[in-house]
Amino acid sequence: MRGLVGVWRGIAGGDETGQIGREGALGQKDVERLRHLFSECLEARGGEVSARARAAALGRLYLGLTDEGKRAFLQTLANGFSADAAELDKAIAEVQSAPDPVSRHKAERKLRLALTPPRQRLLTQFTALPQGVKFLVDLRADAFRFKKDAPELAILDADLEDLFVAWFDVGFLELQRITWNSPAALLEKLIAYEAVHAIESWDDLRNRLDSDRRCYAFFHPRMPLEPLIFVEVALVKGIAGNVQALLDQSSPVLDPREADTAIFYSISNTQVGLRGISFGNFLIKRVVDDLSRELPHLKQFSTLSPIPGFCKWLNEAIAQGTPDLVSADAREKLREALGKRFSKGMLPSLLKDNSWVDNPPLAEAMKPVLLRLCARYLLTAQERGRPRDPVARFHLSNGATVHRLNWLGDRSKNGMTQSAGIMVNYLYRLDDIDQNHERFQRDGTIAASSEVRRLAAL
Repeated sequence: MRGLVGVWRGIAGGDETGQIGREGALGQKDVERLRHLFSECLEARGGEVSARARAAALGRLYLGLTDEGKRAFLQTLANGFSADAAELDKAIAEVQSAPDPVSRHKAERKLRLALTPPRQRLLTQFTALPQGVKFLVDLRADAFRFKKDAPELAILDADLEDLFVAWFDVGFLELQRITWNSPAALLEKLIAYEAVHAIESWDDLRNRLDSDRRCYAFFHPRMPLEPLIFVEVALVKGIAGNVQALLDQSSPVLDPREADTAIFYSISNTQVGLRGISFGNFLIKRVVDDLSRELPHLKQFSTLSPIPGFCKWLNEAIAQGTPDLVSADAREKLREALGKRFSKGMLPSLLKDNSWVDNPPLAEAMKPVLLRLCARYLLTAQERGRPRDPVARFHLSNGATVHRLNWLGDRSKNGMTQSAGIMVNYLYRLDDIDQNHERFQRDGTIAASSEVRRLAAL
């Protein structure tokens, strides 16, 4: 975005912002001048060229500020320029006193206008600038980042979310396949934005974009080289259970015509400023449709997913004294493997150390314990009436089934820390997706295989 400063300078021409925030911070006089500039923008004097010039000047000012200056800028916007209380009361009274449907409709339109805070109108002026939409997305990311120290920024955060819900409606988004021949700038962003399994090198990226791999992303027309969310897919035989094997660069490339399964192994949201705007469920469905048309012989669509909250939940359950976490039989096997008495309070230190992974007898004794607890976590741990695990919540709400747990499916540092190396397959059965989705949304019913349910009941 900083590269836009020069572009926006040409649009802004001579402006007053050069006198504000010269050291990257905003003093009291700077804030007063800034409030005056906001008011000028809202007065909309002049035509479209003048409006773009004012927006460009404010945008240049913001990008040149330090974090402290940016926070003051956003606080100035959030602490003023709200809906006019008197106009709002008047509009409400007109709605309540409307004598007929036509009058009520007119009054309701006036009320909607009165409810729109002026700062929202000011924010929309940035959309006329090159990369203006991206600027606003990053602006919201900053507001979210500063909210802890400046709670009033929740107002601005909500205003931007309201705008983005409409602007980023899935009907406006474009699904594109990303290949090794895509622009280098876009490929660099894939490396930077990958949030599940880090892309270690260009060779690693090339492997993920090979002929037996697919990568799809949603784009907005006003952010053409900025993927909003992307999914990485492996075309394989059978349901994969180990991510290191799946991403092994030395593995032979499979002819896509021989694959019977599509594995969704990484889904990454890229824009912090679009938090709360859901694209993932639509992305999965669109990609399944696309793959079904391209490769009609595919029989299964499954994920190989992390379980990011498992170890945290388990440590909390142990600290709270939750009973029946480890059966008597499992305790005896662990005692034999450790060579000393085992108590469930020892689990956190074992999980933190991770040395048990390289001790075959101990790993074998840990396996039934952790698989049972992980199945219980996925099927029973809740937060506000929904599955506690965010990845589970996402796939179950999309109509998937908890199909299989994979022991030591991710032996990376992150995989061991979050879930003791366990991964899960969420299966998308095309005939069951709609029914699973409806039951989950209606009463929270979790679709799960008999194998996973058996594990949870042990």
